[in-house]
Amino acid sequence: MNIIADETYHIYNQGNNKETIFLKNEDYIQFLWLFRKFVLPFSKVLAYCLMPNHFHFLIHTTKDSEKTRRIGNIDLCELSNGFRLLQSNYATYFNKHYERSGSLFRQKTKAKSLTEGDIHYGFIAFQYIHQNPLKAGLVTRMESWLYSSFADYMKLRHGTLCDQELAFHLIGFDKENFETESYKSIDENLILKIFN
Repeated sequence: MNIIADETYHIYNQGNNKETIFLKNEDYIQFLWLFRKFVLPFSKVLAYCLMPNHFHFLIHTTKDSEKTRRIGNIDLCELSNGFRLLQSNYATYFNKHYERSGSLFRQKTKAKSLTEGDIHYGFIAFQYIHQNPLKAGLVTRMESWLYSSFADYMKLRHGTLCDQELAFHLIGFDKENFETESYKSIDENLILKIFN
């Protein structure tokens, strides 16, 4: 990941060969606990969603995100290293817990800067991330999915992972009509742009 401070990134990865990476509630909780330990100190989270075989984070970077450290022969920024540690520690937990071996995640975690493109990319990514469980048919209401930030934005729980004020400032969603706006369909061509 080539990370620059004060930019917004859509960061995502999936299970190797689209394998399931979360089997039980405790797996999602463990992953989020590790995220807080390894990634959160180097970033601001605007939105997230953990799906059975992949994850999405909308991250706003800080000066700490782009600081580098030497890992073996490679210089990694703190944010990249945080995601590396998150995934390797989670894979160790998962493999031990389910008596499996081998890599759990695809080798490269993707990070797409949303500040390079259209001014609306941040909003599209924010909506797309929250709509994931609904579009996958896992729930009939987005607020029913426990493993995303949507319920926090709906004020149904008091999650502390996301910086909601920063998200509002950067994305500019409509607080008064948040639920209505969130359920609007997103054009597939616009979704493709947050990945390419």
